[in-house]
Amino acid sequence: MSSVIEVKQSEFDQKALQAEGLVLVDFSAPWCGPCRRMEPELEAAAQEFAGKATFLKVNVDESPDVAMRYGVQGIPNLTFLKDGKVVDTVIGAMPKAAIVSRLKKNL
Repeated sequence: MSSVIEVKQSEFDQKALQAEGLVLVDFSAPWCGPCRRMEPELEAAAQEFAGKATFLKVNVDESPDVAMRYGVQGIPNLTFLKDGKVVDTVIGAMPKAAIVSRLKKNL
């Protein structure tokens, strides 16, 4: 079972904005090559930070309103939320070490 939870537009506010602590939202799409290459890196980071941060995936094609609300213009896009507010954003594929570094910075 994946540690990264895929969320739909209808459940985004509940899962992301009402979650306690740090939430990493991966805005991506199935057709995006860099997004697919980053999936195992993100999954490994999610397993390492289990209980410390929540990891969500939003398909920009299925949830365009959420992507628009956060100004997503390029994917992959990692948006870090704390108490419902954006604290950091990274655009482009990243290795696990860089994801972990951003997580530690924002915890």
